[in-house]
Amino acid sequence: MLSPQRLERLRKALLEEKASLEKEVANLTATSQESTVGLGNHMADDATAAFDQATAVSLRRGHVRSLDEVNAALERMDKGAYGLCDRCGEAIDYARLKAMPQATLCLSCQTVVEL
Repeated sequence: MLSPQRLERLRKALLEEKASLEKEVANLTATSQESTVGLGNHMADDATAAFDQATAVSLRRGHVRSLDEVNAALERMDKGAYGLCDRCGEAIDYARLKAMPQATLCLSCQTVVEL
């Protein structure tokens, strides 16, 4: 079981990550909506613009997924279920949560899932 101090440290880390991800998502949304594809004077310019736009969209998707994971972790904290493995129900090691506060699986279950 996590001590209140450790839980508060993890909450702070999650909130900081949430703020950072929200800022990145907003920036990437603006970038992906600024389309200059087809407006260049050369095909290579258009290809670069298309690549940049696709990269921004892909990065945005990843950040949105991470933001969803962070929000889910904060919800688990509010419900008192934070720090418990979704697969086996055992406590997730504090070192793992410190490294990855949004973790939903203990290291053993994560290893099994990845195989």
